[in-house]
Amino acid sequence: MMSSEVSPATINQTQTKQAQPDIEIPTDFQSIQTNAGTKELSEFRTYDDTTSPARVVEHYRDMRTFQTVEFYKQMEEKYSFENGKFRRMMTIEEALEELENYVDASDPDLDLPNLLHLLQTAEGIRKAGHPDWLQLTGLLHDMGKIMFLWGTSEDGQDGYSPNGKQWALGGDTFVLGCQIPNEAVVFPEFNKCNPDMSDERYNSKFGVYEPNCGIDNLMWAWGHDEYMYRMLVANGTTLPREGLDMIRFHSAYPWHDKGAYRHLMKEEDYEREKWVQLFNRFDLYTKDGENELRGDKMVKELWPYYRGLLDKYGLGGKLKW
Repeated sequence: MMSSEVSPATINQTQTKQAQPDIEIPTDFQSIQTNAGTKELSEFRTYDDTTSPARVVEHYRDMRTFQTVEFYKQMEEKYSFENGKFRRMMTIEEALEELENYVDASDPDLDLPNLLHLLQTAEGIRKAGHPDWLQLTGLLHDMGKIMFLWGTSEDGQDGYSPNGKQWALGGDTFVLGCQIPNEAVVFPEFNKCNPDMSDERYNSKFGVYEPNCGIDNLMWAWGHDEYMYRMLVANGTTLPREGLDMIRFHSAYPWHDKGAYRHLMKEEDYEREKWVQLFNRFDLYTKDGENELRGDKMVKELWPYYRGLLDKYGLGGKLKW
């Protein structure tokens, strides 16, 4: 089974226009941490029902309960870009302003405003000397949470409060339409809450998928990753496929962190996974409540630089959201 909206042919057509990546994948991920001293690596992403904030536990209970194949199809239609559809025309800068007060209810590490996290990620990548397309990917990667402008609590897209229902905005994504892997997801005890796991069409190892069908053809739990990927494709960005993969799959921790879904991957997906793992280090390990990059620094120093990158990769001016 595959998405009816962004077909593999559409994806491949878009990718032929994109620049090829010009860095090698580092083998020492540990050396990438930019917020050393704030936490030990083992202290990030700790999830359990005794020490995790109650909002995080509730988030994952809701996510596992309501993220189904039926819900995915509803969101695919609601946020469609087919036949010229869109919800608003905005520049990236205007969208970032809308996101200024968004806080991720699923993040156990910091109650960090989304804009600050995006700037810290992008600047961490820039300071590490990586190319500009990767820096821009850091700035854009969580912007799909802009869905909160059109979402509701019922859809799990209330982003106006850290206490809002956000189970379809953020959080670790898993594949819909097949068995949820207990060994690869946080709070596996909530898997039984998912109605698809009582549906014989969806509760087997392969479910609706063919062996080795490829990660592009999987329905991942709907959230900011999938929406932002589709938004960028719809607006004709020239970011390389590696950048688009980082945006689309960075929340897919059961896949790129725990090694799930090997039976559904194509051979080429193993190389793609390494790029997502590279990005993941900057996404996680640049979070720093003491590193303020907004205000005058953003206006005078950072934004002029990133505005140039947006223009370079086809994302300047008003875009379809």
